[in-house]
Amino acid sequence: MRSSLVTSGIVAALVGFGGTLTLIVAAAQALGATPGQITSGVIGLCLSMAFTSAWLGWRHRMPIITAWTTPGAALIAASHGLTIEPAVGAFLVAGALILVTAAVKPLGALVQRLPVAIAAAMLAGVLFRFCTGVFTAGQADPLLVLPLVLLFLVARRISPFGAVLAVLVLGIALAFVLGRVGPLPDGVPWPSVELIVPRFDLQSLIGVGIPLYIVTMASQNLPGFAVLQAAGYKPPAPSILASTALASLITAPIGSLTSNLAAITASICTGPDTHPDPAKRWLATPFYALTYLVLAACGAGAVALIAALPRELVATFAGLALLGPLVNALGSAMGDAAKRFPAVLTLAVTASGLSLFGLGSAFWGLAAGLIALGIDHAGRRA
Repeated sequence: MRSSLVTSGIVAALVGFGGTLTLIVAAAQALGATPGQITSGVIGLCLSMAFTSAWLGWRHRMPIITAWTTPGAALIAASHGLTIEPAVGAFLVAGALILVTAAVKPLGALVQRLPVAIAAAMLAGVLFRFCTGVFTAGQADPLLVLPLVLLFLVARRISPFGAVLAVLVLGIALAFVLGRVGPLPDGVPWPSVELIVPRFDLQSLIGVGIPLYIVTMASQNLPGFAVLQAAGYKPPAPSILASTALASLITAPIGSLTSNLAAITASICTGPDTHPDPAKRWLATPFYALTYLVLAACGAGAVALIAALPRELVATFAGLALLGPLVNALGSAMGDAAKRFPAVLTLAVTASGLSLFGLGSAFWGLAAGLIALGIDHAGRRA
């Protein structure tokens, strides 16, 4: 046992939680969720991360780290007119599709055949509006936002993982100094969960549930497998997908977003800095899980604090945290010259916020890109 195993597990959990919690809260607020429902969803996510990581790490003796779908949260927050009940229905559908993917190998192969450029462009279109929101917030409150942008640009040169946490800590402190923080609860809120009865709306299931499944698979699970493979492991894909899907199905009725394999934060626990022996690195997962159990107990207080912060600050946190994923998505979308036009079309439609027949822009962006790609391929054959 090395101290690096403890610190890697704790740091990975804190980076994952602190870096994107504001986006989870923003997504829930966009659905019209009550403070109690938001708290319930956060607690469910923390418990899901704790139990799935602990189980998978122990079962397979690998540093398998799970997380919530950050791109999925961005997708939910960008969905217009969606409320919490049909959103929970979409969460359940996405979880069920991931479970089917784990059980049916041809479906998993079909998902892997989805053009990377198109899936990445859809993701980039979803993330784009959040990243530009930083500068809209900067126009509304430059004294609060612009120093944080400068801090982020400097801190990311030192540590990409630590930059968002540095912005989070300084941003909260600056908001208090400038008197931008709203009223806080008199006492420390107790953690509690609320049951939300799902509503299965066909438009929401097609327009949100399927895109949520696609971005979770394409931008979280598949890159997460790649991270483990790059570290020399052979990830047990069916077991990982089944475990995270079951956790998603269990926690969705209390407002929790989809769970999946971590990609970015997983790299904290998979390298030699965690332990020189790859066979011992899985021992970081119990500390990752324990940290998330502590965060579950603190979830109500964290949500209450974020709810009291100014909107400009929350938008800045979310936008800066998503800049890295946006860069990666754009690189993947534009990397193949033959698919560049369909990818740009996908990005443009998705980023436009188009909504037709109750279906959101992510669905139409994906459809437009695949149609354009099909026409291009037919033209080349002719």
